[in-house]
Amino acid sequence: MHTLTYADVKAAGDRIAGHVRPVALTPAEPLGRAGATLHLALELMQHTGSFKARGAQNFLLAHREEGTLPAAGVTIASGGNAGLACAWAARSQGVRATVFLPVTAPKVKVERLRGYGADVRLTGTEYAEALAACEAFSAETGALASHAYDHPLIAAGAGTLLEEIHRQVPGLDTVVVAVGGGGLFAGVAAAARHHGIRTVAVEPENCRALDAAVRAGHPVDVPVDSVAADSLGARRASAAALWAARQDGARTALVADDAIVRARRALWDDRRLAVEHAAATALAALAPEGDAARPDAGGYRPAPGERVCVVLCGANTDPSDLMDAPAV
Repeated sequence: MHTLTYADVKAAGDRIAGHVRPVALTPAEPLGRAGATLHLALELMQHTGSFKARGAQNFLLAHREEGTLPAAGVTIASGGNAGLACAWAARSQGVRATVFLPVTAPKVKVERLRGYGADVRLTGTEYAEALAACEAFSAETGALASHAYDHPLIAAGAGTLLEEIHRQVPGLDTVVVAVGGGGLFAGVAAAARHHGIRTVAVEPENCRALDAAVRAGHPVDVPVDSVAADSLGARRASAAALWAARQDGARTALVADDAIVRARRALWDDRRLAVEHAAATALAALAPEGDAARPDAGGYRPAPGERVCVVLCGANTDPSDLMDAPAV
């Protein structure tokens, strides 16, 4: 396993500068009686609607630098966001992209993929099945296999987000991110350790690949069943994410689906931000005491005066359920 370092994140930042949008931050209401301050990192405004654009650009630009982009192009298996980012980055560099998704992928993501010119292949009902088909395609055609999260170039690209947050929030104590397979967490944690910032990795209770890996001491397969499974439905966390979770300054947390739904609706009601359930997962960990992010589920409670930033990681969602549903 390649141990992700701060140098990897810095190199990625230099490589993708000018190719991605700098993250915008906004202050939010103080967190309860503790008086902790909260910022929201609006990475949902990134190219393709999620942080994945950072890793995709880093991956392809690094291979272009090395002269290792094949004529067959690039291929990836993805629940949607990583595929969108790969297709977008490939189009910007004149590279063919073939994207494998589960048949359960949201229609909005499939349509956007085709809009980026990707060859979309719908295979199986879960990410693992799409990944197997992608690997077979790569072996047969020679296409360069990217990965939704488990690659050092992908994770390092994601980690550039923390560098931008750190520059905008002096004295930041904690950054909170949602976790599927762990690419965002591994990259952010690598940069956060360098700056002495705590990283909280948040998962749905029933999509808990990282939590299971921490408990087992090694990555293991887990069942996937959550409202956020389209983005956080990895069956197995990466070894890099597990390594990051074991380091000082890292914490893991679990939240219930009803807390995720409430956090997503609150972002719409209070700020008119239409985010994916995955983005709301990070915020759900900070729900007020007595809300659905229960202490027994591992919700994160900031200390008095703690400065916290929550990453809202994606916006590739159908907002009709937000607009039609009654206020909570």
